[in-house]
Amino acid sequence: MTGPRARLADDPLWRAVGLLDVRWRRVVWAVVLGTLSLGSAVGLAAVAAWLIARASQMPPVLTLSVAVVGVRAFGISRGVFRYLERLASHDVALRGMAALRANLYTALAEGSPGALVGLRRGDLLARVGADVDAVGDVVVRALVPAGVALAISVGSVVLVGAFLPAAGVALALCLLLAAVVAPWLSARSAREVEARGATTRAAMTATTLEILEQSGPLAVSGRLDARLDDLRATDRALARVTDDGARPAGVAAGIAALAVGLAVLASLLLGIPAVTGGTLAPVELSVIVLTPLAVFEAANALPAAAVQLHRSRQAAARVVALLDGSAPRVTATARAADGSVPGPAEPSSTGQTSLALDDVAAGWPGAARVVVAGVDLDLRPGRAVAVVGPSGVGKTTLLATAAGLVPALAGRVTLDGTEASALPREAAARGVVLVTEDAHVFDTTVLENLRVARGDVTAEEAATTLHDVGLDTWLSALPDGVETLLGPDATTVSGGERRRLLVARALLSPAPLLLLDEPAEHLDAAGADALVRHLVATTRAPAAASAGGGRRGVVLATHRLSALEAVDEVLLLGVPDGAPDDAPARVVARGTHAELLGLPAYRWALDQEAPAPG
Repeated sequence: MTGPRARLADDPLWRAVGLLDVRWRRVVWAVVLGTLSLGSAVGLAAVAAWLIARASQMPPVLTLSVAVVGVRAFGISRGVFRYLERLASHDVALRGMAALRANLYTALAEGSPGALVGLRRGDLLARVGADVDAVGDVVVRALVPAGVALAISVGSVVLVGAFLPAAGVALALCLLLAAVVAPWLSARSAREVEARGATTRAAMTATTLEILEQSGPLAVSGRLDARLDDLRATDRALARVTDDGARPAGVAAGIAALAVGLAVLASLLLGIPAVTGGTLAPVELSVIVLTPLAVFEAANALPAAAVQLHRSRQAAARVVALLDGSAPRVTATARAADGSVPGPAEPSSTGQTSLALDDVAAGWPGAARVVVAGVDLDLRPGRAVAVVGPSGVGKTTLLATAAGLVPALAGRVTLDGTEASALPREAAARGVVLVTEDAHVFDTTVLENLRVARGDVTAEEAATTLHDVGLDTWLSALPDGVETLLGPDATTVSGGERRRLLVARALLSPAPLLLLDEPAEHLDAAGADALVRHLVATTRAPAAASAGGGRRGVVLATHRLSALEAVDEVLLLGVPDGAPDDAPARVVARGTHAELLGLPAYRWALDQEAPAPG
């Protein structure tokens, strides 16, 4: 299928508009109200022109009474209909934006996170924020103005043509100049400008967010000035894009003004001979000359509508790319006989849920390099595994692959026998939960942040779990306990408190398998060891009722070794001796903590750790 319908189906704007859940009857109603509003303006101009011209002839006052009432009626109705049109069109747009965001969030939550891995947080924010708004604006700033302009132009040509057909034809030609040529010129120049603008605005959002959220680490690392320079460069680039877009907009505005002047001049040149010849009354001449001044108000909005159409299409392309990249990947072998995708077993205390890595190679999507290769791992409730190695060796990449968030580059990652990356996110999350170092903390209460893991967490369960992870003193110091509001992304708490809060959220999850990336980061030696030992303890005895009642399976990716004596197995990642520096890391040793103490590298890393006091 290569016809217009196929091209329409492939148009990112049309696909995004479909996700707006637009009720087209509301759009038609907005167009009707807009037509009535500008129709009142045209009627006001026509009646006022007739009234002024007729009043100059000093007729009996009663002959002017209807026109006087008409002027008042059109003047009042113009404002009333404009207000109602704004209500109707913005209702459509705002409902559509809310629906698109809901559909987008649902798709991202249920789909594969692989598309999000390579995005900066600011770019993702721009796509779910400004880009969604731009898609919704296509209704208010493009579709409705175009519909109103078409209705007003046809009606005005008929009105003027009723007095003088030649003037109606001239008005139609001038309207084509203003409503077709000017928008075409604007649209042609907007293609490149809006593409550059969308990319530049996203880069500015990403850079600004990075500076605001990471100002401390950037300053410590000496990179803050460089990022500020990047922001200034992006601002200059955005200014250039704005200037480039202003030039064709100015030309389009000039064409529109020229069309108005031509319409008035044509009305005079055609109307004066008609008055002289007796085919047009002098009073009617004022109507056909002055009416075009109001008619072009609708046509003059079309160049901006054409630009908005391209702006919305560029935004829609970015939104659709996000949706397409996060679409669930379901392999044929992952489907059941009825075509459905089987999910993992529900978490239980019987220890049936299992996660298996078979000769897995892991790397980030879009990157050519394999980060970790040849990893075998078996995890089930009651078992604790530690993945250790130097910073940057690939522990985070491996955990993300194990959780099914990133597809394995080779080998298999299975959750209860099903490919983890092929499972719907909701099904995978019932079996395994990953806690990363940069997991988000929301700008809401402590309790609501913990309810991200499980919606029915009570205040008592929250307090108990916070005590278990060592946050009892911090909690008692909060003014409203678990109902205390946290700042955006936990900017009001320390790094160590943030890590403990994220661990508490994981422990409250009903998932029986937990993957924790550096859970003891930013903690002192004693606190770090105590937290790691507590996490390992959750695999040995039934978990608290708040966690669902069953034992845990835990994988700890950590660079601290002193508290790993209780784990069942330690996997030491590193680049094998003699391998190139850019070779993927592998499991260079595995065994219990006591067994690995005989390795010089492992013993040396342990000796570098600060001893826990006492």
